[in-house]
Amino acid sequence: MSRALNRRVFLASSAAVASVASGLTLQSAAPARAATGTGTGTPRVPDIDVRKAAQQDPSEATLAEAVVLMRRGKLTSATLTEAYLERIQRYDATYQAYTEVTGDAALAAARKADKGQRAGAGTAAGGLLRGIPLCVKDNYFTKGVPTRCNSYIFEDFVPDQDATAVARLKAAGGIVLGKGQMGPLATTRATLPNGTVTTVNAWTPDNPAVDPGGSSTGPACSVAGRLASSSIGTQTGGSIVLPSNQQNLTGLKPTMGRVSVHGVIPLSFTRDHAGPLARDAMDAALMLQVMAGPDAQDPRTLGLPDVPDLVRAATPVVSRGGAVRVRRATRVGVPGDFLSAQKELRGAFLDKLDAISGITLVDITYPEDWTLLTATFNAARLAERTEPFRHWLRADPAKFGVSLLSWLQGLMLSGDEWITAQRAKNHLLREVLDTLMNRCDVLLQTGPVPFDILGLPEIGFPIGFDAGGVPVGAILGGQPYEEDRLLEVVAAYQAVTDWHTRRPADPAASSKLMRAETVRPRLSAEEVAAASA
Repeated sequence: MSRALNRRVFLASSAAVASVASGLTLQSAAPARAATGTGTGTPRVPDIDVRKAAQQDPSEATLAEAVVLMRRGKLTSATLTEAYLERIQRYDATYQAYTEVTGDAALAAARKADKGQRAGAGTAAGGLLRGIPLCVKDNYFTKGVPTRCNSYIFEDFVPDQDATAVARLKAAGGIVLGKGQMGPLATTRATLPNGTVTTVNAWTPDNPAVDPGGSSTGPACSVAGRLASSSIGTQTGGSIVLPSNQQNLTGLKPTMGRVSVHGVIPLSFTRDHAGPLARDAMDAALMLQVMAGPDAQDPRTLGLPDVPDLVRAATPVVSRGGAVRVRRATRVGVPGDFLSAQKELRGAFLDKLDAISGITLVDITYPEDWTLLTATFNAARLAERTEPFRHWLRADPAKFGVSLLSWLQGLMLSGDEWITAQRAKNHLLREVLDTLMNRCDVLLQTGPVPFDILGLPEIGFPIGFDAGGVPVGAILGGQPYEEDRLLEVVAAYQAVTDWHTRRPADPAASSKLMRAETVRPRLSAEEVAAASA
């Protein structure tokens, strides 16, 4: 489909999303369904080379490597699942990546997957992720498993159905290891409802003060700490790409509507996105290939362009001589403020990117009203998050815990202010699509908020480490429905670098007693409101 048609579809979809925002409900009686017919045929994990480290330790393997090892009879799902459960038992009292571990069910599913593998079942539709253990953020409905959204409001909630994204992962053979810790109602980094920090950055497990990213920090830490093969999170203000940047992962936030959010406890109807947090571009592509597609239970997913072949997009193009090129000639926009922080690291990243055949760096200048449109008017999101929860705000505000202030802020915005913000959003969308993105195919960013406001796709990926050993990443934004272009660029970059293959050292073996004794910082209501995304 042409880019011009993609844009027209996206503009129409954006208008429709705004018009039906008031129709959001927290639950639906209709069951989630597995994906069918994304328009790409039956995807298959490529027969990639498996690194020696992955052959020696299954928890080290990427999702794709694990699938290849299983295909070759060198690994079983049960062995892989047991390896992750052993690491969870040993280290999660320190990481606190999980809020619920479903070990018995995961092992049962793994043994069933192994029986299918031995029977010679292929990797046709429904089996792309067969036997792969995953972590699911705790705002996704999971049938028969508590879904608390890290909130007193949902402390006793056990869904009788899976979210559409979870159902599709399971239908493709994925195994849910457990639920990932998250910020209270997805508003900030993972804490207890009273503000006490839980999940740490997997690269600095002994220092809980180091930022692990946004609200999807549990799913991110589970993958970075080798407690799961891959994970899924949600993003409203950066909570897929920022934890990925902070923990050396590749996180892909798709275009609004590309993945159903049916069965996801909402934060903002016009900004909530579901997507993967993975170890590299290929793993992110495999996860999104399964998750994406139309869902009758989420009108935002209907009438969109077909999902492209994301697995092909994430497969690097390498000549016989070993030279890497990007799959399609791509103009990468570099805004003037890109080198305003981490100048040395980002400069080296640009040099490496510029050396890849087919990539052209293009200088980009923001419009004069950029800060007004992306910062001042960003407060409109607060009214959207408050609207579905007005009942609980009236009945028992204490249930919001430390995040109460950020929910009360939404009540302070009037209807005319919200309408003005929507007009500003439409103006921003025109400036991005008709001005910035007319000069480039993908755009480097210093923060995720502008493309979150608009619902455009983004990918976060590692580019190095700072002086303290904490990962540093980049964020690349794309045109509507062009997740494949983002993957092409990142796959080419990862083919000439090894940042994405590096893993953090294990913490000292921990115990529940150590969890109780470890002093963790506690965020105030003001800090949560300031950091809320």
